Amino acid sequence: MPYTSYLVEKGASHSFVAEAKPPTVTMPRIKALMTGSLPGFVDVIRNLNSPALLEDSVIRQAKAAGKRVIFYGDETWVKLFPKHFVEYDGTTSFFVSDYTEVDDNVTRHLDTVLKRGDWDMLILHYLGLDHIGHISGPNSPLIGRKLSEMDSILMKIHTSLLSKERETLSPSLLVLCGDHGMSETGSHGASSTEEVSTPLILISSSFERRPGDIRHPKRVQQTDLAATLAIGLGLPIPKDSVGSLLFPVVEGKPVREQLRFLHLNTVQLSKLLQENMPSYEKDPGFEQFKMAERLHGNWVKLHLEENRSDVLFSLGTKVLRQYLGALKTLSLSLSTQVAQYDIYSMAVGTVVVLEVLTLLLLSTPQALCRGADLEVPLRSPVFSLLFYLVFLVLSAIHVIVCTSATSSCYLCSIPWLVAGGLMVLVSALLCAIVSTLTRTVIESTLLRKVGCIHGSHWECAVSMATRRQRLFKVSALDT
Repeated sequence: MPYTSYLVEKGASHSFVAEAKPPTVTMPRIKALMTGSLPGFVDVIRNLNSPALLEDSVIRQAKAAGKRVIFYGDETWVKLFPKHFVEYDGTTSFFVSDYTEVDDNVTRHLDTVLKRGDWDMLILHYLGLDHIGHISGPNSPLIGRKLSEMDSILMKIHTSLLSKERETLSPSLLVLCGDHGMSETGSHGASSTEEVSTPLILISSSFERRPGDIRHPKRVQQTDLAATLAIGLGLPIPKDSVGSLLFPVVEGKPVREQLRFLHLNTVQLSKLLQENMPSYEKDPGFEQFKMAERLHGNWVKLHLEENRSDVLFSLGTKVLRQYLGALKTLSLSLSTQVAQYDIYSMAVGTVVVLEVLTLLLLSTPQALCRGADLEVPLRSPVFSLLFYLVFLVLSAIHVIVCTSATSSCYLCSIPWLVAGGLMVLVSALLCAIVSTLTRTVIESTLLRKVGCIHGSHWECAVSMATRRQRLFKVSALDT
């Protein structure tokens, strides 16, 4: 990609490696890019048929601000944001053998839409690279041609934006990014380095031209893009965003604007921390934020007094460092807090589901019999010694987990009586499974023994019945 490489090395741009959190599939990653939040593993299932995104996002804020958004590409965006685009054309992403038409369907709109001035945001999601990776891996000879095609498209968009800037005298922003990476085997979804590493390049004439390091770009979080886009577009940061502003993007602005942007971001993160952590005041990031706010206030007083001494400069530098430290700590605390899963409740729920499924599988042969005589023993297991033993063990585990848990747990928050009822259910189901298994094994053993003892008599009975049936058929024909 020679044109893109030139922009990164010598142009007005900033390049990063954005780390995507697993699951590294399309829908959760689009969600992370636009909301700044960390999607859960349930989003892997939703990826097959994405529901409308109800969380706050950059696109929702843009629509609320009256900005006109146009989209072409992967139809996942249309499903996530069904009423947010003034114009769109979605392409299905499941025909992975197609890596030409899916991209041509996006590119065919470019010449027309770039000439128009009736839009504020244009989102293009190309699919060809992803499909080639799935078919023949990331080292396929087809990759080079597709990258060259993407480079020519980026050049077309960039040159068109530059010519439009000369007319409007207003800078534009071009963002080039990937939603996920690709493993050496041509798959994605897990957490290998190849799958979580994605490119992120921001290009704008408002940036200072400086030589970029294309070999060792700074590593950032994929969730940082939402906060950066919101601040760049003058929109509120999505309220559930755990990302922090990519500071190099605003580094060329006056110190007053830099401090204001960082303050907006830290206020949003501190509010999110208060909602998710009861003891938020003791969090190091919150303490850093309060200290930065106080220093910021002192800097504003000096600035209003038109103090241009070295004290103002050194204080401004100190406030910047304090804000950046607070942002980093707050973002890390929130990411850790949000990424914590209620393992105990998930384990108990999984056990109940597995017990019910096992009981159904054991009872299925009885239910399919001619008599359809289905009997699940529950009364006898409840009054067995095994039931009381399992119940006591589970109750002890519940008490130990809930009294030593440091994070929030759903089962520990429900009343003890309800939790006791759940333990009774788990114990009863387990005993019912044991009882059903025991009865099945005993019945099959007895039938096998009876068959071995009376095997000869049984064969005689079968042969006699067969002879009678044949004689009956012959007599019927004679008649």
